[in-house]
Order: sequence, then structure tokens, then C-alpha cells
Amino acid sequence: MVHDRRVNGKPYIFGNQGGLFMNAMTWWDHQTGSVWSQVWGQAIAGPLKGTTLELIPAAIIPWSAWKADHPDTLVMLNGKEGLFSRQERPRDDWVIGITLGEYSKAYYYSALTRDGVVNDFVGPYPVALYANAQTRQVYTYLRQPGGRVVTLTLNDTGKYLVAAETGAAWDIVRGLARGDPARDEPLLVIPYISSFDWAWLDFHPDSAFYR
Repeated sequence: MVHDRRVNGKPYIFGNQGGLFMNAMTWWDHQTGSVWSQVWGQAIAGPLKGTTLELIPAAIIPWSAWKADHPDTLVMLNGKEGLFSRQERPRDDWVIGITLGEYSKAYYYSALTRDGVVNDFVGPYPVALYANAQTRQVYTYLRQPGGRVVTLTLNDTGKYLVAAETGAAWDIVRGLARGDPARDEPLLVIPYISSFDWAWLDFHPDSAFYR
């Protein structure tokens, strides 16, 4: 998961706090010493208690798949050599968790790869999810371009999502309209969290599940 680290417009510096909160890691910010829940993106102790960071779209995918879609990517390295995590893709027993407003729902990764494009609702919000079984990429969108709810399918090339109602198409990676971007509304990419189902339930005990 990735959060915007600005608080009231000011960028903060975060570090690993070392403690656990509800079985998940915590951060601390250098400016105030507040302790933050990584999953919530919210300060749980200290001067900023109750402040919430914005969750922004991010993904765990193989480097080859990312580079194919984003060939000009700038890579950040710390210059150190040694052991590092090899977790580079979602696990089959993970869930893809979405929170919109007060509503949350988790989708088993194995179910997404089984069912193709999933058109669903998280509370009143119309969403679409697609997991590519070959590249292990997961895409999540609000399927309401221009305020109109659409039913999305994958075209034959696997590169575009197509609205069954209108035939309009969007780039699957960025959600940009295939036609005239100035005229056609994009699909809004929505952030998600990938985790084990039990970890998701710790923070979202009333969550619905798609299996």
C-alpha cells in the first residue's frame, strides 16, 4: 500500500516504528513523533492522532510487466547489497481489498483470475476489477465515467476495457479513453490493498467478500 505523505499540504518523513497494531506494522513521523497504522494510513497516537493520509493506487507486480507498461520508469535504489524481499506479485490466497467511503469489500485474487472482468458494487459505488493471470497485474476502477454506470468487458487484445452499453473503450492500465480524451471521460483508477483475508478482517470486520 502507498499513501500520500502530505499532511495539510506539508510533506512528512516517515519511518518504521517497530511496533504492531492489530497484527500490522506501524510508522512514526519524524516531525511530531506520532504513530501511524500502515493499513489505515491514520495516526493512532501522538499530536496528529486521527489524521488520515490519502491512499493512492499502487501494485505489486513482476518488474517485467511493470516495465512493459511504463518503460520510462525511474527506479529508486538505496545502493545497498544483501537480502531483500522477493515478493513481487499477489499470492493466490490474498484478497484485493477496496474501501470507498464507509463501505469495504474484499475480492479473493483466485476468484478474480477465474472470473475475468468483475463488475460489482462496494456499497453504492459501482466498481470493476480485473486480474491478469499471466502478468499477475490487478486493475481496479470506478465504472462510472461521466456519471453513467457501465458494464465493462475485456476486448480481444486484452489491452482495453469496453462498455457493453456504448462500445466506448478505455486503456486498461491508465483508464484513459481510447477515443478523444478531451471528449470521453476516463475511468477513475481506485486504490486497493492486497493482504491475507484474516488481516483484512482485522481492520474491516464488517467487510463483504467476493469468492
